[in-house]
This record gives sequence, structure tokens and C-alpha cells, in this order.
Amino acid sequence: MEARYINPFIGSICNTFETMCSATVKIGKPALRPGDSQPCDVSSVIGFSGDAAGSVVLQFSFDAASKLASRFAGIEITPDHEDFADAVGELANMVAGGAKAKFDGLNISISLPNVVVGQSHNVSASKTAPRLVIPCDTEVGSFNVEVAMEIRKTESVATQAVSTAGATA
Repeated sequence: MEARYINPFIGSICNTFETMCSATVKIGKPALRPGDSQPCDVSSVIGFSGDAAGSVVLQFSFDAASKLASRFAGIEITPDHEDFADAVGELANMVAGGAKAKFDGLNISISLPNVVVGQSHNVSASKTAPRLVIPCDTEVGSFNVEVAMEIRKTESVATQAVSTAGATA
């Protein structure tokens, strides 16, 4: 996956967690994940469709998810709180939406978040696109963001028109 598609996710991760959770994010070195995700306790999955297809998955331990969701909501939110999944899902929605806004020339739709809460589960890898893992560390805990994205549209119609303007046969 090209840096021009990963950098929007990195920027959105930092912006979302710093703005919404008052948590400074240190980004580790992104790496390809060869198979299924690492086991985690909380996952929030957002799908992409349109000019790009794939998903973004935020993965947390119970502890990190609780602390970040609590900071986000301004009240203590534990995994058994009725708003826990909504808070974690909304963080994923903001990360995906912030990245999507930076994809110039691509028409992409994102799904509603699906949140999985359960000790030591994993999210199956995409069969069509490799998954890039972005490790994230904050003062309240670590989490991973996994991105699998297949670009289906290489150039926008506007770019094609500009590149052929003035051309003669």
C-alpha cells in the first residue's frame, strides 16, 4: 500500500485521539500483517467501498479501550457500560472519516462501525488486500490500527481530461 494512502490514516489517528481523548499518540513502524490480526479484546471495524475497497480495524485491550472511551465520553466507561461499544465505534468512525477526507480524487463510502467485544478474538484478514498494521502507543495504553485497502480507481476523470488536453494524434 502506498504511503499516500497510509499517511491520511496516521494523521487521522493522531488527530482523533489527541483531540477527542486528550491522548498523545506515538506511531510505531507500520508493517504488513501476513495473516489474521493479533488477538485483542475490543475491535471496531469500518468498511470501505467505492473507488477503494477494504477496511480499517481499531484493536484494543479492555484496559486501553476503557481508558480511551472514558476520556472520549468524559465519564468512566467500562466494557459492561451500555455506551462502551458506541464510544469505541465512534472513535473508529472518526479515524476512518478523517482519513477518507484526505483521499483526493477518490469517491469512497464508509460503513457504520461494527464493534466486537470479547477476550482474545481476532479479525480475519482480507482475501484481496494485504493488511497494514499501524502500532499506536498512548499514555493510557497501546492499540493497533489495521488497514486493508485495494484502490479500484487509478485516476479520476478530471485528471484524465487534464492529462490529455492539448494532445494531438
